[in-house]
Amino acid sequence: MRPLSIPTHVLEHKHDKQYFTDKIDSIRNRIISLRKGQPEVSVVIPAFNEEENILQTLSSLAASTSHKSIEIIVVNNNSTDRTEQMVKDCGATCILETQQGITPARNAGLRAATGKYILNADADTIYPPQWVDLMLAPLYDERNAMVYGTFSFIPTANTSRFIYFGYEHISDISKWVNKKFREEAVNIYGFNSAFRREEGLKVGGFDHPEGTNEDGWL
Repeated sequence: MRPLSIPTHVLEHKHDKQYFTDKIDSIRNRIISLRKGQPEVSVVIPAFNEEENILQTLSSLAASTSHKSIEIIVVNNNSTDRTEQMVKDCGATCILETQQGITPARNAGLRAATGKYILNADADTIYPPQWVDLMLAPLYDERNAMVYGTFSFIPTANTSRFIYFGYEHISDISKWVNKKFREEAVNIYGFNSAFRREEGLKVGGFDHPEGTNEDGWL
């Protein structure tokens, strides 16, 4: 059920970077505690100049309720702001990919990951605490190669959440049509998808023709 208003678990992370200044230690401690030995799950986040947003994302991921061992990898794709420093301050892994573009960044994250499962995230997105476990559940069935999730927009300026609520339901109809009658892969977006790392590497990672989305093509 899509929310008509912004859920509490989103609002608690919906703050600007200044708000998180005194909470960096808490975020770092939670991110470190997510990694319980060898990672089972690698959350990979491409980032280009995400200083304004990255703390929201990391704060939400740090609140994960999963009992899996989780590593968070941020791929700095030539940021010129403080993105990399913020990531390191929060205790997440930060690697550099100098070839510009979402595809090289995602491939760099895939190569650096050590978990069995890859969860694709974006640096300007807030994730619910159950996100990791909900994304993994379908992948325990070996017949499923990739999974994608639903999403909702957070209103900005004076736009009503109700407007987005209507748009999202129309979009859901389109996704249903794709799933039943067309190509379901076009429903897959990089900020909310998952697959098994070994299989992703076997098919060469995010190598896709121009004009196609990198995750759906994978």
